Amino acid sequence: MANLKEMYQTTAVPALREKFGITNPMVVPKVTKVVINMGFGILDKDAQKNAVSDLAKLSGQQPTLRRARKSISNFKLREGMVVGAKVTLRGNRMYDFLERFINIAIPRIRDFRGVPSRGFDGKGNYTLGIKDQTIFPEIDAGHGNNAELGMDITIVTTATTNDLARELLVQLGVPFVGR
Repeated sequence: MANLKEMYQTTAVPALREKFGITNPMVVPKVTKVVINMGFGILDKDAQKNAVSDLAKLSGQQPTLRRARKSISNFKLREGMVVGAKVTLRGNRMYDFLERFINIAIPRIRDFRGVPSRGFDGKGNYTLGIKDQTIFPEIDAGHGNNAELGMDITIVTTATTNDLARELLVQLGVPFVGR
């Protein structure tokens, strides 16, 4: 499933070089990593295992557990309790995930009109929040995990500006609102 990587090399790189007048091919922006973060708060052990296994299924690698840094008695939260999970994807796994996310998962979002373009951070990185992880076909909605946990997906690029990063993601097929 390296179609997205091939599309980047054959279509996106020449289009970006022409549109922005980039002469050096090493300066053309590219996606360096994708970070998937799932914060699920205080859950029982079975629900935590289901959430972590869901994240492992859709990413293709084992997530790292995120623990609470300090205790908050009003939330019944103790220091060291597991409150989330995170996966960092690079290389072929990153391209495989992005291809499934762009072509399969995003169109399955209910009442989808495009992803918002306000998720850029000013340095060429894009973050998108997903409310329901069952838009991915790998996740079985009826396996006992009734909670729609959602996740944050951050696409880290080598672009220096938001315009350059947005055009890179458009070339890769990300459907932004108003495009």
